[in-house]
Amino acid sequence: MSKYGPWIGGALGWAFGGPIGGILGFAFGKIFSEMGAASDAPPAQHANRRAQPGDFAAALIVLSAAVMKADDRVMRSELDFVKEFLVKNFGRAQAEQLTALLRDVLKRPFALREVAEQIRFHMEHPKRLLLLQYLYGIAKADGQVHTKEVEIIRQIAQYLGISDKDRASIEEHFYRLKADPYTVLEIAPHASDAEVKKAYRRLAVKFHPDKVGDLGEAHREAAREQFIAVQEAYEQIKGERGFK
Repeated sequence: MSKYGPWIGGALGWAFGGPIGGILGFAFGKIFSEMGAASDAPPAQHANRRAQPGDFAAALIVLSAAVMKADDRVMRSELDFVKEFLVKNFGRAQAEQLTALLRDVLKRPFALREVAEQIRFHMEHPKRLLLLQYLYGIAKADGQVHTKEVEIIRQIAQYLGISDKDRASIEEHFYRLKADPYTVLEIAPHASDAEVKKAYRRLAVKFHPDKVGDLGEAHREAAREQFIAVQEAYEQIKGERGFK
């Protein structure tokens, strides 16, 4: 078995056989040949399969590379951000393996749309929202968000099936010096008090950390950032308007 260890077989999951598998295959040639049965699973079996923690790892590597390459330069701060996230979420040993894979993926072209659509097909919506949040974190790692990074993340969001309102709510928290509370709550400034309350309740459920609880506590902590942003936006509007 490869130096990457037996864990990677489960980590790739639905990546076998699809565009992600095609990208990652060069690093796992022997594993792919030994575990060929995984890629031969009937389409229906893949379609009914729920996303697993390892699926999230495969998605992170491919989309991380897309954002890091967006402005035609890979910053050390971005690589450090990704490595820190991987260590926190997967442990140091697996993080080193994933980082090595990331370095290889950064050197290769890939069909971003096909990869993102594969993720969309197999990953639940709350986890796709968390994935988008993570990508904005990469873009901001060097202290400034390049317009090309924003453009590629917006493109990824479309491919992932994330609505413009959901994307803007997450982007506002990362991209602006001072977030607009109405954008975070996905409503217009002229929305009624009742509409503000309704939007808050809806987003509090959508972005609740429990939605990604099966990915582990570290992922819950990351998801909690947007949940808190929603709460703060609501409290700001409530304070300005003076309703309870």
